[in-house]
Amino acid sequence: MDRLAARPETLQLVFQPIVDVARGVVAGYETLARFQDADGGPSPATPDRWFAAADAAGVGARVEALVVRRCLDLRADLPPNCFLTVNVSPHLLTEPELADLLLSAGDLAPLVLELTEHQDVADLRPLLDVQDRLRDRGALVALDDAGSGYSGLQQLTAVRPQLIKLDRALVDGADRDPVKLALAQLLGEFGARIDAWLLAEGVETWGEMEAFSRLGVPLAQGYLLGRPAPPWSSLDPAVAARLREVHVRGRLRENVVSLVEPVELVPVEGAPTGRGAAVRVDAHGHPVALLLPWRRDQDPGGHRSAPVSLRVPASTGTAELARRVATRPEETRFDPVVCVDDVGAVVGLVRVEHLLARLAEQHDGDPA
Repeated sequence: MDRLAARPETLQLVFQPIVDVARGVVAGYETLARFQDADGGPSPATPDRWFAAADAAGVGARVEALVVRRCLDLRADLPPNCFLTVNVSPHLLTEPELADLLLSAGDLAPLVLELTEHQDVADLRPLLDVQDRLRDRGALVALDDAGSGYSGLQQLTAVRPQLIKLDRALVDGADRDPVKLALAQLLGEFGARIDAWLLAEGVETWGEMEAFSRLGVPLAQGYLLGRPAPPWSSLDPAVAARLREVHVRGRLRENVVSLVEPVELVPVEGAPTGRGAAVRVDAHGHPVALLLPWRRDQDPGGHRSAPVSLRVPASTGTAELARRVATRPEETRFDPVVCVDDVGAVVGLVRVEHLLARLAEQHDGDPA
């Protein structure tokens, strides 16, 4: 601690990008502390150990205030439409050295105070009072390590942050663990109820990224997207393009457009030329009847005519379509669904068995 007081350059700051998953752009940066050894090289002690030692020595709020003060000064240089998060310990946020610095800084936007707790806070009332005053000055609040334990859930309900950061243990290998994805989904639903965004922290593989994109997680952070660096690193164009592709593919999977199969269109006076299902259409391409092949050995060859019991646009959601399919009469419930364009012309068929398989995949969180 004496070295830190005598040589402020002992404390260096780096910034890891936080990415808007849907747009493939940097939405903000997390401030991370790095400490130097006496010879100017990286300290063998982790930042957590430095902050813990400062707290034990009674100067924890002072050291965290050093980081916060630098972040306040850096806001003017932030790229447009980006926020800046900085870690603060909830049990220290009420200390005058930290609280007074923030409360006297005027408009705090676009600063996000990330509450990172390694100690239990017995009485949350003083913290919530300071937090509300800081929010009134434009600060946002994030809660780190959400889903990591009972105390974390207690803080989640009390603090009601605007940003919920998933615990890294939930992110690691989530694409192969439906239980982790289920918990992340629950936290996302809770966040939506309190108007908070979910952030997947520690994303290191495209499998993890695609899994959280399918869940609709709006923000992500991790080595896959960008490592901590001096201000202000940009997103690799190839990574940005793939993120947008992943997002679009995930949204398509939620709509029936990805399930539409080509179908033979048969004029009113014509007959199918193939053996598969076909659709009889009028002069405008509008569906008149389904032409379904006979399947059983004892059935005659050719096709039978069936009514078009359900037609939908390609933008219809898979869940909505499943509900409509389930309400059809029993005799037509498993007939193919006719997909039409904006003017009602046939563009293809959706098979009910494929719709059910897609719903099962979405429920399990498995890639196609």
